[in-house]
Amino acid sequence: MIDLAIIIVNYNTRDLLRQCLTSVYASRGRFTFEVCVVDNASSDGSAAMVQAEFPQVRLIQSPRNGGYAYANNLGLRAFGFDDPDRLSPTATLPQFALLLNPDTVLPPAALADMLAFMAEHPTAGVAGPKLVLLDGSLDLACRRSFPTPQISFYRMVGLSRLFPRSRRFGRYNMTYADPDQVTEVDSVVGAFMLVRGEAIRRAGLLDESFFMYGEDLDWAKRIKDSGWKVYYNPAVTVQHVKRAASRFSRKAQVEFYRAMLIFYRKHYAAHTPFWLHGLVLAGIMLKGGLALVADVMRWPRAVSAGGTQ
Repeated sequence: MIDLAIIIVNYNTRDLLRQCLTSVYASRGRFTFEVCVVDNASSDGSAAMVQAEFPQVRLIQSPRNGGYAYANNLGLRAFGFDDPDRLSPTATLPQFALLLNPDTVLPPAALADMLAFMAEHPTAGVAGPKLVLLDGSLDLACRRSFPTPQISFYRMVGLSRLFPRSRRFGRYNMTYADPDQVTEVDSVVGAFMLVRGEAIRRAGLLDESFFMYGEDLDWAKRIKDSGWKVYYNPAVTVQHVKRAASRFSRKAQVEFYRAMLIFYRKHYAAHTPFWLHGLVLAGIMLKGGLALVADVMRWPRAVSAGGTQ
């Protein structure tokens, strides 16, 4: 049994993927790991680069771009993970799985230090490091609260930007919290999401109804709901280019708001007062544009309230 299964989903980020893999294989520490790259039908020669330069990598070439959750699930299944109702109770699985973006660069001790953190926190189902952008600033998505209707409302009307230090209004990205202190959070970001194998055994795989964005939040919520904790660990710092595969993409913008809609209807719609329900839908549509109107029209509240797990 290996200690760590690393899944890297790639879409047309060949050069960044090369840097990421180079940093992964430069890792130091007493642990075993394997890497699986899932290429989402790239057209830039990413798969050929991996085959030529990193033959030790498990390479899965998806015939289609099925999205981030779909591709990560291909990688997780390659390591033996599956949904609880299909997973053998005697299956020998890696102790941990790491979702890692190809636009990250790891310091040599990052993996060993994050695994040590998980060993020191046995109730942690998920942990993530401090992610910094190329300019050295904090990637705010690396520590988050769940976007409840109230928190989402504060975000949409701009209160989170006006009062970032407020514990009430700054909860979306936890901008009130010390970025250099270990913190229990609702979720970390899928760019570097270290997950305990037993937590995956209980909660299952990612929800493939999310194409990109939101699937990490949903996974963290299901893992927390199954009894685990989620931690932000700033003792480890990782560089993150951010949105390398989706930059300047109109589809990415639509998918961001579509993910908000899926997350809301799955986890909160059934318990939201009617007046607030209408405000949430109106806010998502106003922010996301008319491209989401069709999704809302196809989604009667009474049908969708249960969602899927």
